[in-house]
Amino acid sequence: MKICLRMAILLQCISVIVVAQNKYIVIDQFGYLTNARKIAVIRDPQTGFDAADSFTPGTTYSVVSVSSGNSVFTGSPTAWNNGTTDVSSGDKAWWFDFSSVNAPGKYYILDVNKDVRSYEFNIGDDVYKNILKHAVRSFFYQRVGFEKATKYAGAEWADAASHIKNLQDKNARQYNRQNDASTERDVSGGWYDAGDYNKYTNWTANYVVDFMRAYLEAPGVWGDDYNIPESGNHVPDILDEARWGIDHLLRMQNENGSVLSIVGLSHASPPSSAAGPTLYGTPSTSATLNTAAAFAIASKVYGGRGMISYSNKLKDSAIKAWNWANANPNVIFKNNDNASGTAGLGAGQQETDDYGRLVAKLEAAVFLFEITNETKYRDFFDSNYSKVHLIEWNFAYPFETANQEILLYYTKLPKATPSVVNPIKAVYKDAMNGEENLAAYYNAKDPYRAHIKDYTWGSNSTKGSQGLMFMDLITYGIDDTKNEDAAVAAVGYINYLHGVNPLSLVYLSNMYAYGADNGVNEFYHSWFANGSSKWDRAGVSTYGPAPGYVTGGPNPGYDYDACCGTNTCGGNNNAICNSESLTPPRGQPAQKSYKDFNTSWPLNSWSVTENSNGYQLNYIRLLSKFVAANYDCSGTLNGTASYDACNQCTGGDTGIERNTDATNCSDITEPITSTGEEVGVEIQLAPNPTHGVVTIKTERRDAYIVSVMDSKGNRIVHERHHGSAHINLSENPSGMYLIVITSNYFKSVKKVIKL
Repeated sequence: MKICLRMAILLQCISVIVVAQNKYIVIDQFGYLTNARKIAVIRDPQTGFDAADSFTPGTTYSVVSVSSGNSVFTGSPTAWNNGTTDVSSGDKAWWFDFSSVNAPGKYYILDVNKDVRSYEFNIGDDVYKNILKHAVRSFFYQRVGFEKATKYAGAEWADAASHIKNLQDKNARQYNRQNDASTERDVSGGWYDAGDYNKYTNWTANYVVDFMRAYLEAPGVWGDDYNIPESGNHVPDILDEARWGIDHLLRMQNENGSVLSIVGLSHASPPSSAAGPTLYGTPSTSATLNTAAAFAIASKVYGGRGMISYSNKLKDSAIKAWNWANANPNVIFKNNDNASGTAGLGAGQQETDDYGRLVAKLEAAVFLFEITNETKYRDFFDSNYSKVHLIEWNFAYPFETANQEILLYYTKLPKATPSVVNPIKAVYKDAMNGEENLAAYYNAKDPYRAHIKDYTWGSNSTKGSQGLMFMDLITYGIDDTKNEDAAVAAVGYINYLHGVNPLSLVYLSNMYAYGADNGVNEFYHSWFANGSSKWDRAGVSTYGPAPGYVTGGPNPGYDYDACCGTNTCGGNNNAICNSESLTPPRGQPAQKSYKDFNTSWPLNSWSVTENSNGYQLNYIRLLSKFVAANYDCSGTLNGTASYDACNQCTGGDTGIERNTDATNCSDITEPITSTGEEVGVEIQLAPNPTHGVVTIKTERRDAYIVSVMDSKGNRIVHERHHGSAHINLSENPSGMYLIVITSNYFKSVKKVIKL
C-alpha cells in the first residue's frame, strides 16, 4: 500500500505494509465534528492487567484517507505530562493533534515508523446524529407493556408486550395486600429502569425531566424519524418516547395527589415471558415531589407545542402532587428493606433522605413557578436554594449535576429574583474554575481528556454528568469568555465514551453496524441474560444485545459476592466464582476496572456493566449538544414547519394551516397518547363491513394522515386529508384491514372488514 506524506514542501511517497488495527492508538470510533479538536491518544501500559504489553510510538504520525490511501496530515505525537505515568489509567500517553483535518470523510491514524494504525473514524458535521438515534431508541426496547414489533425492533429484538398478563401491570396489587382484589390498579407503561425490570417513581420522574431538558436545550436536534411506532406523527420522537413515562406517572398518581413509590415486576428473558405478579408500593413524599417536577416541566414543553389540554392536565396534576407533598413532608417508603417489611420489592433503593426531598421540592417549585407565576413557589425557592450543596459548599461536582441544574434553570426565568440569580451564577462560575473542573481541563489532568476525580459504580454516567457541567456554562450564560474551552472540554467526555480510553472500548452496546470496531458485547440485563443463545453476547449469540445502551463503566470498587471467598454460595454457584478471570475488573487502575461480562450473581457483574436509564440520559443530553439542529418543529429533517400564533407546529409537511391570530386559537383536546388510544376524538368508519369505499367521518378540521395496513402488515394506502374523507378498497382482496389515522393531536386505529 502506498502512503503519501506531505512534509514541508516535499511530497514523499512511502510504500508500507499496514498491519492490523492497533489498540494502543485510541480514537473516537464514531468520529469527530468538522471543527472539533481532534486528538488521538497513544498509550503505553505501565500498570494493570496489560502492564506486560508495551508500545512506544514512532516519531511520525499520519492521518490517512481511507478512500484514497493518501496522507492528508502528518505530525509528531507529544508526550503527555512529560512522560509521567497516569495513576488513574496506569498508562503513559502521547497526544497526536490532528485538529486541522476537517474535510469530511473516513480516516485512520497511522504510525508511519511502526506500520500500525488506529481504527477507522469519520469526520463530518453529522457523525453523531445516527448514534444519538440509537441511544434514544434504547428506551423503546425498555418500554414495559409495549410490543417490540419487528418493524421497529428488527427481527433480532422483536418481542410481544411484557407484563400484561393477569395480576401484572394492568391489575397490579399492593405489595402487602396481594390477596386483596380491592387494591388492584393500572400501573402500566413506563420503562424497565435498568437491567432489572422494576419501575421506580423517583427515577422515572427524573428521566422525564431529563427528556424535557434535552428537548428544550436543543429542539432542532430531535427528529420524527427514529423508527419507533410514533415516528411520522409530526412530533419529535423524543417527546413521543417521554410520554411513555409521563403517562405511566399519571396512572401512579392517586386522586389526592400522592404518587405511588415503586412498581415491582417479575423478570425473564425475553421480557414477554415474565409471568409473576406485579406489585406496587404505597405513596411517598419523595416520589410525589419528583413527579410534581416532571409534570410541571412536561406541561411547559407540551403546552409550548399547542397541546393545551394535555398541558393543563399535567399542570393540574403537578399542583395536586405539590399540595399533597407540602401537607405530608415526611412520608417514607423504603423498598426491598427487611425492617420495613418490603423485602423483594424492587432492587435498588429508591427512597432518599431529607436533603433529597428538599432538592426535589426545590425542583418542583422552580418548574411550577415557571408555569403558574404563583409567587409561593418562588418564595419557597428563594428561602431554601442556599441549602443546596453548590451554594453551601461553593463546590460543583458531577455527583450533583442535576441538583446544580435546578439552581441554574431558575436563573433563566424572567421573574426570578435578581438577588438570588446573581449569587447562583457567581458561585457556579467560581466553582467551575476549580481544580477538578476547568483547571483539570487546562492542566490536562487526564491523558484521555475526560477527567473525573472519583471512579465509582456508574462511572460512565459520571463522565456524562461532568461533560454536562461544562456545557451548562454555555447553556446558562455563566461566563461567555469560557464558552469555547467549555465545549472542547465537554466533547472530550463524548470521545472517552466512544473509545478514547485505556481499553479502546466504545461504551455503547453492539454498535458494530454503526461505526464501532471495539465495543460493549454484553452487559448485565435481564433480557440479554448470561447464557441466552440469542442475546447474551454480540458475535457469539445469534443476535447479542440491542444496540445503543450505555453501560455502567469502570468500577474499582468491584468485587464478587462474599460467599465466593468462603465457598458458601451453594449448589453449582461456588463453581461460578472461579469460572472466569476477574482481572480486570479487580485490582486495576481506576480506568481499567472494567470487564465486558454479564455473569450476574455471585460474580455481581451488574456493578460494572449494568445499564441505567439515568446513565443513558446523561449521555443523550451531552451528545445532543454536538449534533446539528437540522430538524423543524415537526421533526422533519431540513423541514420548513414552524410554530404559529397558537404554538401549533404548522406548515412544512404537517398539512396544518398557520394561524396568525392568537384570538382564534382553539383548545386542543389531546395529543396522541403513548398507548395509541384515541382520547376525545370522534372518528367513525362507514360502512363497516364494506364492499369497497369506506368513509371516514370526523368533525375535526385539522389535517391528518390515513394509513391502511393489510393483514400482512403491508401499507397499501398513505394519504393526507382534512375533515371527512373516502378510502377506496375496491381493488383489494377481502379480509381485515387496519385504518390508522394520525395527526399532531390524535391517533385512531380501527379495524375494517372488506367483503
